[in-house]
Amino acid sequence: MNGWASRLSKGFGLGLNLGIDLGTSNILVWVHGEGLVLNEPSVVAVEKNSGRVLEVGAAAHDMLGKTPGNIVADRPMREGVIADYTLTQRMLSQILRRIAGKRPLFKPQIVLSVPSGVTGVERRAVIQAAGDAGAKRAFPIEEPMAAAIGAGLPIESAGGNMIIDIGGGTTDIAVISLGGAVVSASVRTAGYSMDLAIVRHIRRIHNLMIGERTAEEIKIQIGSAFKLEPELTMSVRGRDMINGLPRTVTVHSAEVREALVEPVGAIVERVKGILEETPPELGGDIIERGIVLTGGGSLLRGLERLLSIETSIPVRVAEDPMLCVVRGTGKALEHIDAMAYSIFEPPPPTLPADL
Repeated sequence: MNGWASRLSKGFGLGLNLGIDLGTSNILVWVHGEGLVLNEPSVVAVEKNSGRVLEVGAAAHDMLGKTPGNIVADRPMREGVIADYTLTQRMLSQILRRIAGKRPLFKPQIVLSVPSGVTGVERRAVIQAAGDAGAKRAFPIEEPMAAAIGAGLPIESAGGNMIIDIGGGTTDIAVISLGGAVVSASVRTAGYSMDLAIVRHIRRIHNLMIGERTAEEIKIQIGSAFKLEPELTMSVRGRDMINGLPRTVTVHSAEVREALVEPVGAIVERVKGILEETPPELGGDIIERGIVLTGGGSLLRGLERLLSIETSIPVRVAEDPMLCVVRGTGKALEHIDAMAYSIFEPPPPTLPADL
């Protein structure tokens, strides 16, 4: 183990340490030695005039689309990166305070997941936001690597492991071997893109305006990427675009699947592209081991079947796919000695000598 990894290992042993999956849709927190302690929507509600934070997480999510003019409820993360720095910092600060509880000297070191395609500026913004929220030090780990660790894949072996993490804002794809990503890509098409596609479809076909929460519920209840047997239906309420009055329509799973053709197709095409870029030796391993899906988007009905048909490779959904990334950050905390040199990208800065 090199010098900075050794000091990092010692630093992580000094206090409470956290793994955080800072997603577009949800924020999940893993405490070293305790496990998952928080899983809530990445939403913040603030008072417009004062900028005071009113609610964070589930309570703020319940306010989406329902706030009066003096209150704004919004997601500070978009497409896997920070869209509103101040709101992100305040959200993290509130979350850390919740977890701190009665720990007056709570200054955690944090492993934060970031999409594989983020720029250096976007990566630094996440680290800075964590620091401003009260973290002693923050270290980024790319989401597909965290997802692979959390899914229990043998990432350190000399063989190809393909992971597809479909979150709220991004789909991260990687082929991993010997503890590193050989080929990777991040597509800003994921769960939230699917929700918007459903909103547009309902507006165009039914002349009905619905919000993102309703669209997400439609996706969860009757959404699919492959033909269902039997097909499903759902009653959907919204605002009539012609007379402005409330109206209820019946939506069929077949039409939702049609609405999702574009975002799902974009993911499938990028997966094919990554396979084409994969070295032949690792490609053979992937054919044998299969492709693993993680993230909330992997729960879309029939997606694994569609991907398997399109790639001619077995595809499976990981156990507890929505928890794989945060579980991976937690395992990174627990096994920092063995994995620090390979899982963090780029290498964390040198820690002070007193650590």
